[in-house]
Amino acid sequence: MKRLVLVVFLISQALMAQIQFEARVSKNTLGINERLRIDFYMNFDGDNFNEPNFDGFKVIAGPSQQVSQSWVNGKSSFEKMYSYYLVPNHKGNIVIKSATIEYDGKLYKTAPVKINVTDAVQQQQQQQQYGDPNDVNVSADNNIYLVADISNTNPYINEPITVVYKLYFSYNIGITNWKELNKPKYNNFWSQNIDIKQLVAEEGQFKGEKYRYVVLRKTILYPQKSGKLDIEPLSLDMDVQLPSNRRDVYGRMQITNGNKRVSAGSKTITVKALPEVGKPADFTGAVGKFNFTVTPSKTSLKNGESLDLVVSVAGKGNMKLFTLPKPVVPNALEMYDAVHTDNIETPLTGMTGSMSDSYSIVPQYKGSYPIKPIQFSYFDLGSKSYKTISSPEIMIDVLEGPTDTRADSIGGNKQKVIAQSQFKYVKTKTELTAINEDNFLGSNLFYGLLFAPFLLLPIIILAKKKKEAIDSDVFGNRIKANNKLAKKYLSEAKKQLANKEPFYVALEKAMHNFLKAKLHIETSEMSKENIQELLLNKGAEPTVVADFINLTENCEFARYAPASSATIQEDFDKAVMIISILEKQMSRKV
Repeated sequence: MKRLVLVVFLISQALMAQIQFEARVSKNTLGINERLRIDFYMNFDGDNFNEPNFDGFKVIAGPSQQVSQSWVNGKSSFEKMYSYYLVPNHKGNIVIKSATIEYDGKLYKTAPVKINVTDAVQQQQQQQQYGDPNDVNVSADNNIYLVADISNTNPYINEPITVVYKLYFSYNIGITNWKELNKPKYNNFWSQNIDIKQLVAEEGQFKGEKYRYVVLRKTILYPQKSGKLDIEPLSLDMDVQLPSNRRDVYGRMQITNGNKRVSAGSKTITVKALPEVGKPADFTGAVGKFNFTVTPSKTSLKNGESLDLVVSVAGKGNMKLFTLPKPVVPNALEMYDAVHTDNIETPLTGMTGSMSDSYSIVPQYKGSYPIKPIQFSYFDLGSKSYKTISSPEIMIDVLEGPTDTRADSIGGNKQKVIAQSQFKYVKTKTELTAINEDNFLGSNLFYGLLFAPFLLLPIIILAKKKKEAIDSDVFGNRIKANNKLAKKYLSEAKKQLANKEPFYVALEKAMHNFLKAKLHIETSEMSKENIQELLLNKGAEPTVVADFINLTENCEFARYAPASSATIQEDFDKAVMIISILEKQMSRKV
């Protein structure tokens, strides 16, 4: 019985060993620009073959079927194979799932195959293990090249370099379509692509031979750190037309459609750090060639008027990658936040143009106030050294307005000290002191120091209470803030005389903040009737109140209605006049 079981087991194992159905691949690791051949091999004539869906791959050829049968020494052998040519759609580990086939009432499956897809390999002729799927005389492998031309592989930080991607192809092949598989990544670079409006085929030399080429992409880069920086490659998938060795009935050469993947290959840029020797303390990273100016709109003005101080840089360099220096003004000049403007173009040669920060300055007191020189430093690529440009000192003369009493008192004290100390070496009275001095204990100085803290304590308490009262005066502080905002927006409106919509927005805000400061109201209380009643109660004349309300209501409408520069100037002058009249009329009432 045991012998019978053993014989049956051996026969079944032999039969199972005869059945083969497996997936064979040309390679298990390939670049994204390479092709993969997969063969589904079987040693039996099965039915209903079902291929896998090849997720992650694109089928460029297949299936092609091969069948062979032979008799050797009275024994027959059978082989059947379905072949496919694939190209990967992305990098990573991709699994080709099982194919199935039926034989003798049973379903057979191949084992899944794991394929590792890496970065694009260097351009070279690809020798496929199982031959090429197209019977052609001309191969795309050594007739198409994607090249990345880099202008400078050893730049300084923030020195511009350009990368131009060119596709070279020989005269005996055609390209019908392409798409990008991998876009190049520029880690640790500031980058901007240059638009190419139309692709134009040109003639050029490559590897000592004549080729046609097309410029596909132009990019300008500014490295942001030193050391070795990698540029990941651009990879393309293309449909190509190749001449074959087959002829039609008229003897003309037949064209075969094929597929080709190319890559520019990764590039390494070695970036030099900017030198530390001679680096100015105020250097903010500007690299290139620049001009620097500081220009005031006026240097003589009255109290309440404003001036614009424009800090600007023009030239060629990394204009978008550094900040402009900020001016320092005396405390008597109130300076508002800057309005930044720029006019920068980025051609293939690098950024060029100008940028500026405009500061609105409003004087508080009468007098002459200097604005200290401003320095701007940059690294000059031509001389490989740092340059510093300094603006001249600007003197602002405020012709009319209140006098800064703080400055007067300080100046008066200084004058008095000078007058008193001018003849201090002349002694008009002789003062003799005894040789034997009194003891400190019980002296006037002793008692003065003893009771001084008790005398200073009430003064400290009163000063603290006064400060707390000022800090707790939310109403008064709000009025001061509204007054300040009214001046700011009125100044902003004057700057925007050439821009209709921003002008009326600023003018409306200035008038609203004027009302908040003078009538002690909030935005929610700004109805037409309430404003009219409060202004009349404050002593304003009805005609002036009506003009103020009409101008306020007109601001919203005028933002969207057509308006000339003359009309905008008239509205601004009218607003200034009305606010000035209301100030006088309401102050008389008080």
